[in-house]
Amino acid sequence: MTRRRRGLSEEERTLWATVARTAVPLRPDDAVEPEAPPAPPEIDAAMLASVPPAETTGAPAARAKPSVPPLSPIERRVLSRVARGTLGIDGRIDLHGMTQHDAHLALRAFLVSAQLRGAKTVLVITGKGFRESRGEPHLAHANLHAAHFGEQERGVLRRRVPQWLAEPGLRDIVLGFDEAHRSHGGGGALYVRLRRRREPVR
Repeated sequence: MTRRRRGLSEEERTLWATVARTAVPLRPDDAVEPEAPPAPPEIDAAMLASVPPAETTGAPAARAKPSVPPLSPIERRVLSRVARGTLGIDGRIDLHGMTQHDAHLALRAFLVSAQLRGAKTVLVITGKGFRESRGEPHLAHANLHAAHFGEQERGVLRRRVPQWLAEPGLRDIVLGFDEAHRSHGGGGALYVRLRRRREPVR
């Protein structure tokens, strides 16, 4: 549907006639040609290489992961004092006969609990394994476990426990560890030194 044009009123015609009389026509010589915009410079590879990379905005900067505390060997004088009994053992756990899964869980729970109660040195008993046992009682005990867990479980905890203690997930708890004195099990046990528990920041 087309809209009908409205005609000018008498007042509008008078106003338009007044403006037309005062207007000065533009002469062709006075006309100014608009300047053409300058051509953009050609972009070559060298110019692109000189442009610094754009900074990304909006994405939060990735937070640096906190460094994992390193393990420290137990000092000789500390080992000597523990072996002589002048430095007490604050707790012990016997992993003998456990499967790897159960031993791993039990070890972690024990270390967390020991640190919470302020323990500094604990004893972790792994056992020497069937092949390194000596004496009839040890052989009978080892044969019983060998029959239950199979040949592959013989001495596995002795190899695995040091690996677990060195895991990054336990570095906030474990300061260091070393083989125990023969009075505490020798090659079948480990002294573990614990870090002081950090108080939460409020």
